[in-house]
Amino acid sequence: MTNHPPGEHLLDAPHHDGSEQYVGEATPALGDAVPIRLRVPGQGRERAVWVRAVVDGEPRRIEARLDRADDAGRWYVAELPIHNPVTAYRWLLDEPGGYRWVNGTGAHAREVIDAADFRLTTYAPPPGWTAEAVVYQIFPDRFARSPQADERPLPDWAEPTAWDTPPDGRSAATPHQFYGGDLGGIEANLDHIERLGANTLYLTPFFPGRSNHRYDASTFNAVDPLLGGDAALASLTAAAHRRRMRVIGDITTHHTGSAHEWFRAASADPNCPERGFYHWLDQPNRIDREPYATWLGVETLPKLNWDAPKLWERMIDGPDSVIGRWMREPYLLDGWRVDVANMTGRYGRDDHAREVARRLRATVLAANPQGLTVSEHFHDAADDVMGDGWMSNMNYSAFTRPLWTWVVEPDCPLDFLGIPAPIPRRGAPSMVASMREFTARYPWKVATRLWNMLGSHDTPRIRTVTGSAPLAEVATAALLTMPGTPALFMGDEGGFTGDVGEAGRRTMPWEQIGQGGGSGWQGDVFDSWRSLIAARQGSRALREGGLRWAFIQDDAIGFLRETAKERVLVVLARAPWAGMRLPLTGAPELLAGGTLCGTPTLHMTGQALTISGDGPAIGIWRLG
Repeated sequence: MTNHPPGEHLLDAPHHDGSEQYVGEATPALGDAVPIRLRVPGQGRERAVWVRAVVDGEPRRIEARLDRADDAGRWYVAELPIHNPVTAYRWLLDEPGGYRWVNGTGAHAREVIDAADFRLTTYAPPPGWTAEAVVYQIFPDRFARSPQADERPLPDWAEPTAWDTPPDGRSAATPHQFYGGDLGGIEANLDHIERLGANTLYLTPFFPGRSNHRYDASTFNAVDPLLGGDAALASLTAAAHRRRMRVIGDITTHHTGSAHEWFRAASADPNCPERGFYHWLDQPNRIDREPYATWLGVETLPKLNWDAPKLWERMIDGPDSVIGRWMREPYLLDGWRVDVANMTGRYGRDDHAREVARRLRATVLAANPQGLTVSEHFHDAADDVMGDGWMSNMNYSAFTRPLWTWVVEPDCPLDFLGIPAPIPRRGAPSMVASMREFTARYPWKVATRLWNMLGSHDTPRIRTVTGSAPLAEVATAALLTMPGTPALFMGDEGGFTGDVGEAGRRTMPWEQIGQGGGSGWQGDVFDSWRSLIAARQGSRALREGGLRWAFIQDDAIGFLRETAKERVLVVLARAPWAGMRLPLTGAPELLAGGTLCGTPTLHMTGQALTISGDGPAIGIWRLG
């Protein structure tokens, strides 16, 4: 990324991204030639502009021509040949004194690696509805109880816990604390989710297991009776669909529980078909201390062996597979989030991960052409989300991790998402550089549909990370204004806290929610979320526009989200900052400001906008 001193705007930098102003066709066919454009603002020093495209593994040079000049600068266009399913390219500006490359991380007056090149692919994009999706993650045991919950007998593993008792995040009881939330309770409280503005439910597993998290399934053929059984899922999805909401399930393709019917059969009979579904070890090792492979040494989670042809048939291939069955009538799931997708099918020399992704996707689309698959990777997932495999990914690497380093409370003792060190507090240049570097690895049509998150059921709560409600609101504004599909974990909209994932899996305090607030529910936080979601849903630029950085200071950032017909300026500050003068015109209309933090002051002076240096603060303006 080009370095700029504090106070200097970035709008004079040449710019390209995958949005509609710059790419003529996001999903071309082989043999097409796609017009792509580069915007070069300012007076202009370029003698020529070229595109470097990689065709059959060899870089080729394509000359661009000046297409037009307007108030935004000069627009160059080139015809990009689509000869391979994935076409990587970058721009070259020939200027006096040298040249600059323009790739997904910015403009560089030096040589750059190919990993950050822009990419166009012939593979189908995620379904169109994901552009307007706001995902609401639900941990079923903790959301709400229906009246029927009290009538169900409890299994031996469950430790009944009063609804208002905080969960224990660090003990042997943690996976066994049972609060009794069920699918009927979710259905009865869809009004809350709709009022918030979310429109996509993501349910963590609904299959029976021997824990409250249910990632240790004992069968994939039934909904847990503790949640209301099969009929409750059918009723919930039907009720959600009537409200034009979608419902995403959660599946473990990496492992089952040790109580799973497949594993019990395999353990009892070495000659049964299910025996091949698992990795059996002649000599247990330091990771897998049992006579079978596991997830990270957890004996209750035996790892599936995708060398077994019958496993494909049972699990992911066709309408009668696990994946297909729950997308058919009467359940009609709208897709799947895939747990530990990065480890699925990978063991020693085996690597079936991409084939699992492709075939699972095919089954989903056969059941529902608008179906979605979302993988779980905590790290760089671009290689697995590039083509016809997973459609999206939980975006810890390119969003959650970098954002946390910017909004984290000083001297916060929380470890950094699996790194055995505290979350570092860094300035915005570091955050933005990380975001751009990771995002550049994805095609734009995929990058803009990654699930951006402030946290999940596996992480501390954002309110605990930031240490304050105003900073958490700044983080929320980033979630709702940056490219990607925003996803929140239930309770974030009420200011829930928790220093580890399990401690953050708190129950929803429905009485307080109905009263507008209380000791366990912050009504002003809920109002802030509603306002920011409404701003996003009211602006196509915030949902689908390109991203152009306007300025990056240690304590504040500004960026433009742009379509051909709309331009929105977003300013986010974590602390008081130096202020900024931007060469932008157009009467500003405030779409959303701070509810818990401040709102920067913006003045139009001639051909520029001047923004004050208040903070923490957020401001979102549509520019006429």
